[in-house]
Amino acid sequence: MKKENIGSMRIIPLGGLEKIGMNITAFEYEDSIIVVDCGLAFPEDGMLGIDLVIPDVTYLKNNIEKVKGFVITHGHEDHIGALSYILREINIPIYATKLTMGIIEKKLTEHNLLRSTRRKVVKHGQSINLGQFRIEFIKTNHSIQDAAALAIYSPAGIVVHTGDFKVDYTPVFGDAIDLQRFAEIGKKGVLALLSDSTNAERKGFTQSERTVGITFDHIFAEHQNTRIIIATFASNVDRVQQIINSACKYDRKVVVEGRSMVNIIQVAQELGYLNVPENTMIEIDQLKNYPPEKTVLITTGSQGESMAALSRMAADIHKKVTIMPGDTVILSSNPIPGNEKSVSRVINELSEKGANVIFQDAHVSGHACQEELKLIYSLVKPKYAVPVHGEYRHRKANANLAKSLGIPKENVFMLHSGDVLEVSEQEAKVVDKVHTGEILVDGLGVGDVGNIVLRDRQHLAEDGIMIVVLTLERGSNQLLAGPDIVSRGFVYVRESEDLMEEARQVVTDAVEDCLNHQRNADWSKIKLVIRDTMNEFIWKKTKRRPMILPIIMDV
Repeated sequence: MKKENIGSMRIIPLGGLEKIGMNITAFEYEDSIIVVDCGLAFPEDGMLGIDLVIPDVTYLKNNIEKVKGFVITHGHEDHIGALSYILREINIPIYATKLTMGIIEKKLTEHNLLRSTRRKVVKHGQSINLGQFRIEFIKTNHSIQDAAALAIYSPAGIVVHTGDFKVDYTPVFGDAIDLQRFAEIGKKGVLALLSDSTNAERKGFTQSERTVGITFDHIFAEHQNTRIIIATFASNVDRVQQIINSACKYDRKVVVEGRSMVNIIQVAQELGYLNVPENTMIEIDQLKNYPPEKTVLITTGSQGESMAALSRMAADIHKKVTIMPGDTVILSSNPIPGNEKSVSRVINELSEKGANVIFQDAHVSGHACQEELKLIYSLVKPKYAVPVHGEYRHRKANANLAKSLGIPKENVFMLHSGDVLEVSEQEAKVVDKVHTGEILVDGLGVGDVGNIVLRDRQHLAEDGIMIVVLTLERGSNQLLAGPDIVSRGFVYVRESEDLMEEARQVVTDAVEDCLNHQRNADWSKIKLVIRDTMNEFIWKKTKRRPMILPIIMDV
């Protein structure tokens, strides 16, 4: 007997499909919505002064009565970073594994949101019921502990979301990915697979995290007479564990430097994900009590971030650590697309100070390469494939893999953020588009800097500003003082006095002309005249267009 009128599930990515970062996807069935992940992205080059970018969740706010909770795959910033901002607008419960929750709680505490947020820790293999959905957490491997894939069960069928993952048969801590469970779910019949595309362009398999431990051992053996400084991602607890193992083996003390690193290591130690033998770790202030060759620094800044610890050391502005000739500095990470310039700047600065910089082979990725993606596709056997997590080219490579494994091309969906993909046993199609976007965070302001402000910042950065100040008599509109011209970031005034004087003269003539012809000219008209005259004059003389800001006072 056929079941009649089973609705379809709607998959709505609200971010994370155009770039690396800002991952957030809504799954909707009738009166229930669950949200997988809630990440931030780091600003692009043109976003002057912006600290973070978070997703626009208008769609969730408009349907808040349906939204049942956030289900989080793992504890990286691009999956949890926006929670402390979004929870102020939509207060719904959070479901995550133990370490992921520990990291989230640290964030919520900083933002005074811990007491107002409901949280539930879920173990791998456990399921939670949210409205019409049942969500099962499946063990996977990644460059942070406790990562999970999600099997999302609904009356319409099963959808599997891999989260960020790799297949590591010999992880440093805990178990290997639960391939058996993927296969069992595949046997039941899976509607759609949303899979991580970050490394879909790379052939072969991603190496096991353990291979990095072996590399560290070799490096420690070769550099026994120098201090060692290792920069890596704060969240890669296994990497930190392996550095600590090598440090113990070669009898070195370990210092952890960089706020995010200290926070995560503290959480990981408290929850039992990091095993640090007694008397291994010391405070940064105790460094001077030990010979340099008996110490290791683990620090943030492997991406060349200007304020991270390693960059401050390289630029000689770190309060407590100075790079010495002969120091061995290891960059244990690959540049995230877009950060290559900053990373090479830091390498150059360190090399100039006489440090020996190692950046080859001291890293393995946390993302699946082509063979691992093929393995998951083959086990899960989805009807539809939806590549997620990555720039367009990464997702395209993932889509091609799916097709090469026999998934018909009309069943492979390259979505954009905001697309509403409806999937059911019968068919899958994009039926609608919802509002999505980026909200910019600058200091304490969330969303108060929009495109117009950014455009102004760009304008100021490229061409500078000229302020024209003049005083008019109230009533008669007679010019009493000025116009005076002040400029910033346009030309060096002392060497351009002639230009400024000429500009002043041109504006004076234009304003007087305007006032003579229209005794009662309103101020917006006068300002317009000043702007137009100045723009024309400056462009003719310099081929530049600074921002012109007229200020009129009346007496």
